[in-house]
Amino acid sequence: MMSYRVLTMSVLALALAACSDTEHAPPEAVEQALEEVEETVTEVAAQADENPFFEISTLPNQMPPFDRIADEHFVPAMERGMEEHLAEIETIAGNPEPPTFENTVVAMERSGRLLDRVTSVFFALVSADTNDTRQEIQREMTPRLTAHSDAIQLNPDLFARIEALYQGREALELDAEQMRLLEEYRRDFVRAGARLSEEQKVRLREINAELARLGTAFSQNVLKEVNDSAIVVDTALELQGLSDAQIDAAASEAADRGHDGKYVLTLMNFSSQPQLTSLENRQTRQRLMEASLQRGSRGGEFDNREIVSRVLELRAEKANMLGYDTHADFVLEERTAGTVAAVDGMLGTLAPVSVANARKEGEALQAMIDETADEPFELQSWDWPFYAEKVRQQKYDFDESQIKPYFELDSVLINGVFHAAEQVYGITFEERPDLPVYHPDVRAFEVFDADGERLAIFLGDFYARPSKRGGAWMNAYVSQSGLLGTEPVVANHQNIPKPPEGQPTLMTLDEVTTMFHEFGHALHGMFSDVEYPSFAGTSVPRDFVEYPSQVNEMWATWPTILENYALHYETGERIPQELLDRVIEAETFNEGYRTTEYLAASILDMCYHTLPADKIPASEDILQFEADCLEQAGIAYDPVPPRYRTTYFSHIMGGYSAGYYSYIWSEVLDADSVKWFKENGGLTRENGDHFRKALLSQGGSKDAMQLFRDFAGRDPDIQPLLERRGLAPVEGTGETTGPM
Repeated sequence: MMSYRVLTMSVLALALAACSDTEHAPPEAVEQALEEVEETVTEVAAQADENPFFEISTLPNQMPPFDRIADEHFVPAMERGMEEHLAEIETIAGNPEPPTFENTVVAMERSGRLLDRVTSVFFALVSADTNDTRQEIQREMTPRLTAHSDAIQLNPDLFARIEALYQGREALELDAEQMRLLEEYRRDFVRAGARLSEEQKVRLREINAELARLGTAFSQNVLKEVNDSAIVVDTALELQGLSDAQIDAAASEAADRGHDGKYVLTLMNFSSQPQLTSLENRQTRQRLMEASLQRGSRGGEFDNREIVSRVLELRAEKANMLGYDTHADFVLEERTAGTVAAVDGMLGTLAPVSVANARKEGEALQAMIDETADEPFELQSWDWPFYAEKVRQQKYDFDESQIKPYFELDSVLINGVFHAAEQVYGITFEERPDLPVYHPDVRAFEVFDADGERLAIFLGDFYARPSKRGGAWMNAYVSQSGLLGTEPVVANHQNIPKPPEGQPTLMTLDEVTTMFHEFGHALHGMFSDVEYPSFAGTSVPRDFVEYPSQVNEMWATWPTILENYALHYETGERIPQELLDRVIEAETFNEGYRTTEYLAASILDMCYHTLPADKIPASEDILQFEADCLEQAGIAYDPVPPRYRTTYFSHIMGGYSAGYYSYIWSEVLDADSVKWFKENGGLTRENGDHFRKALLSQGGSKDAMQLFRDFAGRDPDIQPLLERRGLAPVEGTGETTGPM
């Protein structure tokens, strides 16, 4: 794949070659050759002009024209984008005029628009709908994009201008948002290595390039392992307990993979798998769980242990070079938590309470096994979901098969997620099937504010597929900015199994809650009302970004919202009140398990990233280090494995390194905010408008914890979280105290 610039240079080289041979070639041949060269250059230029990234989209809110975008457009657009961006930066850095906020900081905010357009689309598609070509582009371009970023942040002339502004900031008469932007720029440059020696900068560039390459390899291995680790089952009898739709889907997957007459169970990216709740055959459960837990550590081309070890080495080296003891110290400096001690204090507070509750839950499951199994056995990780569901049925008298018919995807989305947003914020939605999307499963909606003006474009991509990474996430294709005059285009993604053609998509309660959660991120992006693109939407500290989305989960089981969307997919009848009451009552069921699997992963993340450079485990020792870490933290409990094991823990290979604790840290704020809503009248427009104005609209333009105080009027308290999760202190674990 060749860029416009490279192609043009190649054609010009042909022209020079033709001209250099004039001594032996007839004049008419030279003239003909030059005409052909001119035609080729014109054709190349025309093809380049057809690249949809080279112009601002004319679709609503500058939505990407997915119907015009082809894989061959990405590299030329990235290359031109980098060239244009570097030219803009050189103009700013070389400006002979003294630095001002406008000619330096604002100029940088305006720069790199083409590169931003193409990378926002490309990396979104790599996650949501990848293919071999896109993966190859990712491998090629990620290190080059990292080097491009280094070329800017390690530019001494540019940093000199920012530093001069920073040192004289008190005399600049900046407003609060401008002052914060200047301070953030200066901090980012320092943390990127702007004050290092030239020799150190050379090494830092090498580290960043290698980390970019390894991060890409890890993520691609995870996706390939998910697909490669699916288990083949010979008979439907071995799938007893699954629904007819699930068995049909397994048969269809087997046929697609060339296993006609058999069944294939595919994996999700978590350690535990959703099918374990229903599978009655213990051997099948064991095969499925073991396949999940062994991902990335089986040997072979997708093994991630060597990558993990090397990434940890490089991160530790980089942190030391920048003046930090560990990678975690480097990361946490710009988080609301602030220090390793603060994070360890919170995890250390919650872990003993959580694992003690999980062990009590495990005792109840073991008792059921002893009472009901023909040949009693010791509870294992592949047994927990199955027997937890049985205990839940016994305790609350319902199971997933009873409630799933009331959670049909369209009803959850339109009558639940959208309806809640209409009630709380006054916004409305109109589906736009005419807008181009990148996959047939994706749906587009135009979102209107309470005054009728278009607020955003929202894309919903809800189904799992082999080309899509695991988990659920939100991304922004276009972010709001007053400076640039842009309005949001945001997308939500999930991995809900797609049913066979003609059958309804019936969701679990967890999938429903996830849909509300991700839409909370979407609201954060859609309600953004800031001047500078650096502060738009979810551009907040990593341990704060989950907070607004977790707040939005409250509407999933808010009685008036639940009654509006929990409609039987065949009869349209509302979920019975007595069943609804049991569903709400059961919200804290199995919380010891859920909290322990999450905390185990969070503690594992911190174990790795608080290691000094000379203590990084070798690749062959990674799994032993994992086991030792959990044992020493007192959270090792075999029936409850970490939510992610090291070799498929994508969060910590990406933006959540030394940051997976963020979900529970944010949930402290979330639980306290839900308490605030309930104390102030619950679901009302007044409350929604206050949350939007004080917090959601502000993006990163203010200190994150100040945003919480602006909303709640006080500092946060951990007690509502403990009450929500049913994590009352267990005898012998000590008192719980707030982390903030």
